[in-house]
Amino acid sequence: MTPSEIAPPVGIVVRPATEDDLAEIGRIAVDAYRADGQLSDESAYERALRDASQRARYSELLVAVDSDRVVGSVALCEPGTRLAEVCRPGELEFRMLSVDPFAQGRGVGTILAGACLDRARQRGCDAVVISTRDELAKTAQRMYRRLGFERLPDRDWIPEGTDIRLITWRHDLTVSV
Repeated sequence: MTPSEIAPPVGIVVRPATEDDLAEIGRIAVDAYRADGQLSDESAYERALRDASQRARYSELLVAVDSDRVVGSVALCEPGTRLAEVCRPGELEFRMLSVDPFAQGRGVGTILAGACLDRARQRGCDAVVISTRDELAKTAQRMYRRLGFERLPDRDWIPEGTDIRLITWRHDLTVSV
């Protein structure tokens, strides 16, 4: 089963973000990362998560909406763009996938990841990549495995100025399921 064949929970729609969505996207991202233990004190990354207008400028920003309420978002980045971290030519990268803690466990993250895979196929990409924290983001890592992502250890990395180890995942779109 491909991600686009996964039936979304009733009422969940993925669409491009609008300017009116940006404050809520920032709030959800911070709340979701904090609930998952990935943020503690105010940090540069928290500021980046909260600044959805920056993501909208430098990526394709998608939202998951339930009954006109934004419940999640994800940023799609192409190689060489300002927010891209690990993608190479022929790949699409997604970043900062976040689901409002009240909406977690309903498949919203799977729907957003599936939308990223669908967008990459529409653009003719060979693969989709993402990085996650090694010791955290265990729920997200299980979801990525379920969707067909595989570990790509040769692209694991540590962001400059931190001791945070990020592990990289890749979904090969050229392989038939």
